[in-house]
Amino acid sequence: MRALVPVGRALFSLIFITAVFGHFSGATIAQASAHGVPLATVLVPLSGILSMVGGLSVLLGYRARFGAFLLLLFLVPVTLTMHQFWGLHDPQMAMLQKVMFMKNTALAGAALLIMYHGPGPVSLDG
Repeated sequence: MRALVPVGRALFSLIFITAVFGHFSGATIAQASAHGVPLATVLVPLSGILSMVGGLSVLLGYRARFGAFLLLLFLVPVTLTMHQFWGLHDPQMAMLQKVMFMKNTALAGAALLIMYHGPGPVSLDG
């Protein structure tokens, strides 16, 4: 059962780590700017750095509570600005954005659990 914890941390952190490189692309920055993100050329790459540092921290179990906090700092503004399903008229796009919003909400819940419980066994902090 001890092996489940690092596997869970890996699965959780994977979404943040694999998405990092997109935060440095012009298309992602333009999309964020279109959603009204101020200073998107600065904030989008910064969010990529938050995602990478937080994801690696949780993955390795090194200062995982702080890493989970960084992921929460990433998730809250991204979820509220990029996935505003309540303002869309196209039902398919509204459903897609609602799914993304709820996914991010679930990820925020997992980050809160890691912030409370820490990295668990088989971690660099352990």
